[in-house]
Amino acid sequence: MSYPDPFDAAQVDAVIDRIHRLGASTPPQWGKMSSAQAMAHLCVAYEMVYTNTHAKPSVFVRLLLRLVAKRGVVGPKPYPKNTVTAPQFRIADARDFFVERDRLIDYVRRVQVDGREGFEGRESPSFGALTADEWAVLFGKHLDHHLRQFGV
Repeated sequence: MSYPDPFDAAQVDAVIDRIHRLGASTPPQWGKMSSAQAMAHLCVAYEMVYTNTHAKPSVFVRLLLRLVAKRGVVGPKPYPKNTVTAPQFRIADARDFFVERDRLIDYVRRVQVDGREGFEGRESPSFGALTADEWAVLFGKHLDHHLRQFGV
């Protein structure tokens, strides 16, 4: 399956258009997150790249993630509906939809500006060094999954 390429300006514009079609009261087609929580949830992947907000997994957990989860995260197969979310990605509190939406759009644009060159061999806190193609799948697949969750 093909996912939006986070390094391609036209595809980024199309993703941002989809994000703008999502509303604060748009109900999910599956799962329990509100649209605001989904926007905050999506931001976590970018926060892990650009901030020190989230603790890095231990060496042992990173090894397990590389062996068990990496293929599912950066591989071509779509995420199943109602997949269990890792603890650091769980958003339990209420969020401001517009604040989270705008944060997400800023992160999506930042990745596009940094480009493939900025992500080739870049360290993932969970999986170690990833290729730009693996980063593209990681970001594109996650965005597409949750935008489809809300029918956009």
